[in-house]
Amino acid sequence: MTEQRGDPLHTPLCDLLGCDKPVLLAGMGGVSRWELAATVANAGGYGMLGMVREDPALIAAEVAALRAATDRPFAVNLIPAATAPALLDAQIACCLDLGVSAFSFFWDVMPDVVSRVKRAGCLVLHQVGTVKAARNAEDAGADVIIAQGVEAGGHVHGRHSAFGLAQQILAQTGLPVVVSGGITTGQGLAAALAIGADGVQCGTAFLATEESFAHPYHKTRILEATGDDTVLTDVFVLNWPKGAAVRVIANSVTDGLDGHYLGHDPDNLPRTAIAFDGNQPRLRFSTDSPLRTTTGDLEAMALYAGQGAGAINDISPASTRLANMVAQARQILKPQLEKNSR
Repeated sequence: MTEQRGDPLHTPLCDLLGCDKPVLLAGMGGVSRWELAATVANAGGYGMLGMVREDPALIAAEVAALRAATDRPFAVNLIPAATAPALLDAQIACCLDLGVSAFSFFWDVMPDVVSRVKRAGCLVLHQVGTVKAARNAEDAGADVIIAQGVEAGGHVHGRHSAFGLAQQILAQTGLPVVVSGGITTGQGLAAALAIGADGVQCGTAFLATEESFAHPYHKTRILEATGDDTVLTDVFVLNWPKGAAVRVIANSVTDGLDGHYLGHDPDNLPRTAIAFDGNQPRLRFSTDSPLRTTTGDLEAMALYAGQGAGAINDISPASTRLANMVAQARQILKPQLEKNSR
C-alpha cells in the first residue's frame, strides 16, 4: 500500500478491499461501467460495476473490459430485491464463474444471497438505510456496511441523515462502516473519518465525470443543480418494488406532482415509452436514467443526483475528482497527520 502507517486516510477498509484511498465508487446501475470503475480503481479508490438487472453476457463483457484496464480489485453491484429470481441466479452464477471476488448488494437484505457468495469466498459490501438493516446484513455475513443517508442520489432506502445513521451503526458493529449520501468533496471524506467511519461512497461526484456512462445531458443538469433542486419521490418506480423512493433533480414529471412526491402505486402508472436505448424502450416513470446510448425525451427521465450536487462545477476526469477530494481531506486532517508522524 502507498499510504504511510498512521495516516488517517489509510483505513482498515483499504487493506480489506485492496485500495489505497477509502473512497468507493457507488454501483450506479447503467452509469458505473468498466471505464469509470477502472479509472476510480487506478486512481487508488475502489471501483464497482453497476449491473442491476443486466444480462449475464453484458456482465461478462464489462468484467473482461475492466480487467483489461486495471489489475486493481473491484466489486459487482447487484440489487436482489429489484431483480427477477431467475436473472439474479444467472447473474451471480456468471460472476462466480468469472472469479469475481467481491459483491455489493443493496435494498432488502437477502441472507441466502449473501450466504451463496460468502461460501464462494467472496467479500460482501451491503448498503443499508436503517440500523435494523445493518444488523441484518451483519448477521447474514456482510464484511462492510455502507450507511446510506437520505441525502443520496438514486434509490434511497432509509430516511436518516448519512452521518447520523453511520454513527448509530458504528456504535453497534465492529465491521468497517462507509458513509454514503451527499458526499462530493474532501470535507465529507474528512468528516466521515473523523466520526470513526472507514471511508465514503460517492455516486453523484463520479456520475458527473468524463468516464461516467451517463448521458451528457444528465451530467450537465448536475452541474446546474444544487441540493435544493433535488426531490425525493417514488414516482420513478417502474422496475422496482412499490414504495422505492429515489432522489432526482426536479423535472417536468416531478413538477406535475404538485408536491405529492410519495405514495405512487406502480400498478396505476401508465407504461408509455418516452426514450430508447437501441430497440429497448424507456418508460415514463421507470427507474431508467439517460445513458450515453439513450435517445428521446431525456428531460422527463429520472435524473439522479444527491444533495451534494451544488459542489460539482465541472465534468472532470474521475481521477481528478478523486485526487481533489483526497487532497482536500488531507489538508483538513493535517493536524492529525502531523500528530501521528511525531
